[in-house]
Amino acid sequence: MKMRMFTMLCALSFSAAATFAQTGAQSGTRFGHGEDSLRCLQNISIYSEYVKTDNFKDAYKPWKAVFTEAPIARVSTYTDGAKILRALIAGSKDAAQQKTYLDELMAVHDQRIKYLDQLNSLVKTPATKGSIIGMKAHDYIVFSGPNADVDKAYQMCKEAVDLEKATSDYFMFQDFMDVSSRKLKKDDTHKEQFIQDYLTASAYADEALKAATKERDKKNLKLAKDNVDAYFINSGAASCENLQEIYGPKVAQNKTNLDYLKQVISVMQMLKCTEQEAYFEASEAAHAIEPTAATAVGCGYMYYKKGDIEKSINYFDQAIELEQDPIEKANHCYSAAVVLFGKKQFSRAKQYANKAISFNPNKGDAYILIAQMYAASPNWSDEGALNKCTYFAAIDKLQRAKSVDPSVAEKANELIRTYSAYVPKDEDLFFLGLKKGNSVTIGGWIGETTTIR
Repeated sequence: MKMRMFTMLCALSFSAAATFAQTGAQSGTRFGHGEDSLRCLQNISIYSEYVKTDNFKDAYKPWKAVFTEAPIARVSTYTDGAKILRALIAGSKDAAQQKTYLDELMAVHDQRIKYLDQLNSLVKTPATKGSIIGMKAHDYIVFSGPNADVDKAYQMCKEAVDLEKATSDYFMFQDFMDVSSRKLKKDDTHKEQFIQDYLTASAYADEALKAATKERDKKNLKLAKDNVDAYFINSGAASCENLQEIYGPKVAQNKTNLDYLKQVISVMQMLKCTEQEAYFEASEAAHAIEPTAATAVGCGYMYYKKGDIEKSINYFDQAIELEQDPIEKANHCYSAAVVLFGKKQFSRAKQYANKAISFNPNKGDAYILIAQMYAASPNWSDEGALNKCTYFAAIDKLQRAKSVDPSVAEKANELIRTYSAYVPKDEDLFFLGLKKGNSVTIGGWIGETTTIR
């Protein structure tokens, strides 16, 4: 039966040769010359039929001949070759044989890169060097298992992601973080680079997920992003203390290196480590060289921590002025309001909170902060019942907060429940000639008109 199959395949191959041999002979580039081209086409026919039936063992020898003798015959020499060798590795129990097959699999990817331009000219959808390196790295990681050379795998993954960026195949993001975390375990000096690797992989995965249109791609990218995050969280490197340990000494050594200082600021902001001394020092040094909104914010936080409120607000004012994005302007205004609220400078704090709302009308946190200011300073009248009406004004702000920003609804509702316990009783208002539905103007710095309910 097997012999009859081989005879049939040979017949098919010679039929194909009659069609293609002249082209190959004339060019001398794809299928070879004369008898070489006939042998190449014969081997292509034989191994292709075996691959269709998952008979990878018998496909191996004719495929290997094509791979060796006609490297630019067709792109499927490489895709089929990878499929054949993966199956042979998985099916072998001999470690030495597995190693031989793995070396050949690596050579398949290398040779495809070598002839990439010629091979891409044969297809409508060209491959990229980065995607091939990414697949090579993936195969190396999968089939080397615990014996993988971590440094070698890391270099491949990093090169692939650096080349492909957000167009990387989904598995490249998680492979990159996998080997970077393995490298961290054996080399503590890799900690800073590991954090940078996470930020890179995470940003590209997010970008790819936003751009994805097919549900399958979205699902794979979402899983990859979750795995990237998991590698980072489980690494032990994801702490502000670690960032301080990494960047603290280096900031002092790089106070004139603006690019490095910007990187420190960006990383520490992204990971919400803006209370660390390294963040403050990097911000102040960078601000001295090239003032930006980001550096001004860092200085603002630094002086707040040191207790110099006026300097802190001055830097937040600079950040507001330097910032171009209205959403970020609102965030800087809000930060200034929080600083002033902490020092019970409620009137100034309210001005900044309202300024935040003017830049971003949906900033629920700013409305909540104003409500908290009102509740923290309710006494503006000699009448206790009128003072308690301040809580109606606070509740107005909380209702507004959750109407413009659903993400703060839980916090707003919790405060509404708390403040509702302090509003005046009907009998207290009766003696003042007030009842539900009446308007009351809250005096003092608040200056709000609210409705009794």
